[in-house]
Amino acid sequence: MDRLEQQLKFIIEVDKLKSIIRQNYLADGSRKEDDADHSWHLALMCAILAEYANEEIDLLRTMKMLLIHDLVEIDAGDTYAYDTTGAEQSKRERELAAADRIFKLLPEDQAAELRALWDEFEENSTAEAKFASVLDRLQPFLLNMASNGRSWKEHGVTKSQVMGRNMNNHEGSKVLSDYQYKMILQEVKKGNLIDE
Repeated sequence: MDRLEQQLKFIIEVDKLKSIIRQNYLADGSRKEDDADHSWHLALMCAILAEYANEEIDLLRTMKMLLIHDLVEIDAGDTYAYDTTGAEQSKRERELAAADRIFKLLPEDQAAELRALWDEFEENSTAEAKFASVLDRLQPFLLNMASNGRSWKEHGVTKSQVMGRNMNNHEGSKVLSDYQYKMILQEVKKGNLIDE
């Protein structure tokens, strides 16, 4: 019973992810996305797009990684991808403290497994982590495309910022990286990204 109670406590705690609002909008532009929307969308993208990973990946492991990678934002908050001041060193410290607290709510074996997956995502050294990182950067890009660059326009995001953020995507998926590069140029032509 103690194990089950710990697991259920964790499940209730991570429901808070639904309250962490991100800066990009849903594809229809009706509202801003929350972290739970984002995590679910990434896991589904992984199931659909796994064939484009540069190397064969463990699909279940990668999907789990995508589902838990933003849980730390319950405590640390979401830092907008193009917010240079929010991405300073304090972000890492806040996220590490959050990982320590949140994953320890689980029974020891599950806490160790999920914390290891979170660390793996952060280190970005395995095929699974590299592909997960590509999807984590591609998903908001696709939503911006679908909403006519709404979030990019609100924040004055430039082509060079998007290129910089996505410059390592080829490490996880050359196919998706090449596709995204073409779409970046298209979004500049449409006026959704500033050509700088």
